[in-house]
Amino acid sequence: MKPVLSITTAMIILAACSRAAEPWGLKSGTPELQSAVALAMGPEDILFIGDTKSAAVIAIATGDLQGDPASADVSIKGFDQAIADLCGPDPRINDLVANPRTGTTFLSVATEDGPAICRVDSGGKLSRLPLEDVPFARAVLPDAPEDKVVQRGRRRRNPRDDAITDIAFYEDRILVSGLRSGEAPSSVREFSFPFSKIDKGTGIAIYHGAHGREEDYAAARTFVTLLIDGEPNLLAAYTCTPLVKIPLDQLREAQNSVQGTTVAELGNRNRPLDMIAYVKGGDEYLLLSNSRRGVMKIRTSGLDTAEGLGEPVRGGGTAGHTYDSVDSMEGVLQMDKINEGYAIVLLSSGDGMDLKTVSLP
Repeated sequence: MKPVLSITTAMIILAACSRAAEPWGLKSGTPELQSAVALAMGPEDILFIGDTKSAAVIAIATGDLQGDPASADVSIKGFDQAIADLCGPDPRINDLVANPRTGTTFLSVATEDGPAICRVDSGGKLSRLPLEDVPFARAVLPDAPEDKVVQRGRRRRNPRDDAITDIAFYEDRILVSGLRSGEAPSSVREFSFPFSKIDKGTGIAIYHGAHGREEDYAAARTFVTLLIDGEPNLLAAYTCTPLVKIPLDQLREAQNSVQGTTVAELGNRNRPLDMIAYVKGGDEYLLLSNSRRGVMKIRTSGLDTAEGLGEPVRGGGTAGHTYDSVDSMEGVLQMDKINEGYAIVLLSSGDGMDLKTVSLP
């Protein structure tokens, strides 16, 4: 009887998944991912996957409809080995996102056999998300950089690798940071969901304090959406490490490009990795994880009146909006808020990686 019960349960889950996907324009099929980098959760159980190699955002109905984020309790030591056992040797974990309705965490993974999406339920059970015969939809980004290595200054790189650096679902729209083709490639795209006409992208120019100049060629590495003085904004972090405020209304009204306001220079020779916003004790904060400067806790109050930086910041110094270092979160690579008091974090620990829930500082 057990196999019959298992098949029946699977059929019920598939039927529920299909019904949930219908209002969002998803059709059953196989997405055929070429890569899986940035992730974001959308309405209901829908997961957005940034496929930078094919310059597309894919929406998938995951069937993740049940669970309690308030009870999420995850602690998996040697998580990289657990992923390798499931997906193949030498996996690279690119991003994670938590479903705020169920407490499930989804992870994008690069393997020798291609991209994979893994999930960890609120109790810590790891599995691989099936990508065959699932409800999905695809939005291909126009004006994506050509997929080839080019020379820029002293560096050779493939700009297609940064066609998508981060994504977010806000209200009924998808926001995508990354590079586009052309002379001023740094951009943010915004388009509606269900997928319809895709924005070619708005160019983003910023003042980079550590470099002492205006720039419009480097993509934001990570961003969050938040209300500043009642107005929706992106707060985006760039390599080496400007923190930039970009009002969403300006993105929607711009013909070609906007000038972001650099509210902080957080130190050079550093790459921002992930960022989340949360409320504690009635105050709103950002957490920003970095490659070399640990996790920064940034109070959002005062961002509405912050004047943009316009002078060089030399010697690895900082300027503008201040932050506190969170020593208790040393080694954090990726993170997301899993409930009002906790985050799920992927952290480097000695020779490997761990995945666990931690209290928000």
